[in-house]
Amino acid sequence: MRNTSTIPVLRFPEFNEEWKEYRLSEFLTRYSETNKDEEFSIDEILSLSSHYGIVSRKELLEDTYSNVNHLSYKKTRLNDFVYGKSISASYPFGLFKVNDYKDGLLSTLYYTFKVKENVLPKFLDCYFSHLSRANNFLRKYVLVGDRYITADANYLLSGKIYLPTQKEEQKKIADFLIQIDQRITQLKEKKENLERYKKGVAQKIFSQKIRFKDDNGNEFPNWEMTKFENIFKRVSTKNKENNQNVLTISAQHGLINQQEYFNKSVSANDVTGYYLVKKGDFAYNKSYSKGYPMGAIKRLTKYEKGVVSTLYICFNIKDNSISEFYEHYFESGKINKQIHKIAQEGARNHGLLNMSVVEFFKDIDILKPSIKEQQIISSFLNEISNQIQLVSEQLEETVKFKKALLQKMFCV
Repeated sequence: MRNTSTIPVLRFPEFNEEWKEYRLSEFLTRYSETNKDEEFSIDEILSLSSHYGIVSRKELLEDTYSNVNHLSYKKTRLNDFVYGKSISASYPFGLFKVNDYKDGLLSTLYYTFKVKENVLPKFLDCYFSHLSRANNFLRKYVLVGDRYITADANYLLSGKIYLPTQKEEQKKIADFLIQIDQRITQLKEKKENLERYKKGVAQKIFSQKIRFKDDNGNEFPNWEMTKFENIFKRVSTKNKENNQNVLTISAQHGLINQQEYFNKSVSANDVTGYYLVKKGDFAYNKSYSKGYPMGAIKRLTKYEKGVVSTLYICFNIKDNSISEFYEHYFESGKINKQIHKIAQEGARNHGLLNMSVVEFFKDIDILKPSIKEQQIISSFLNEISNQIQLVSEQLEETVKFKKALLQKMFCV
């Protein structure tokens, strides 16, 4: 027997009526209208993104649509509800979202529903925005295949949900959650702006278009070009202590524990043959990833020790250079041209750049400013990084806050 509370845990005090169980068909009606009258052009094809919601497919995927028959596509209007039948890790039963973007076209992989006047589209969108609630609802009414979902629109509409009887309560909940969404958007934009600023200023610093001066206002010495092996020494200590902190390289998080990042271990059962790295050491992953066309170099900062696959090239500072300076140097991509010089594009083995450890240390040239200038540059870029981290933490906390609200402001 279904045990469902008819009153949310968290509620505005002016409302006290119990929520009622309704079939989805009382709020949505299915429609399927093709574009045969050419109301919409080929540039008005939309797509449903798990991250952005309804967006322009052309902007999202940079499609040209040269072979698309857009006359067979289905129309969608602003405030329609859309169900996408594709599968993703977070949405194994498809995705239900409101079209809050614009009128346009959708492929036949989508179902489109008109929203009736007795429910606010944004409120219904908030209801299905809670991932567990949406998945728990959809899993009962769809059949999951390898890539796509088989679903009957009328069967979906027969599903039952609990909603408030008063539209005023719907509006108050939706308006409140919209404010949280606006705060999340502001924090995302602030973070992106800071990241763009840091990237731009770092590129100017490492190309020496921006130079700092010493405490007396004098110019620092010219930067020296030297071999990689003159600054760094290889770390190849094997994991004889059987350290189980297996690390992987993440663009956003740096060297991070695999279990924490993937929610599972993707390493070998026996990691005693892995390299043991310590806090401050660097690791280079020779495989391409987004934003890192020549692979990523990250410095271990989160843990005292960890282990990495022997496919990584590990190293640390061997002279008096500043590790944080070179952490920013590598992140700026300044070393990419040097890596490209000895590992040409296309010369890859199973996704890895074809480059030996000897070539990496002996054939790569690297810039070396004076130690004092390294310290100043590090402090300057660290300050921007700290601001980015602060905004990231605020964003993470706000997202968690919204998730808790979505759980407590609705009946399960």
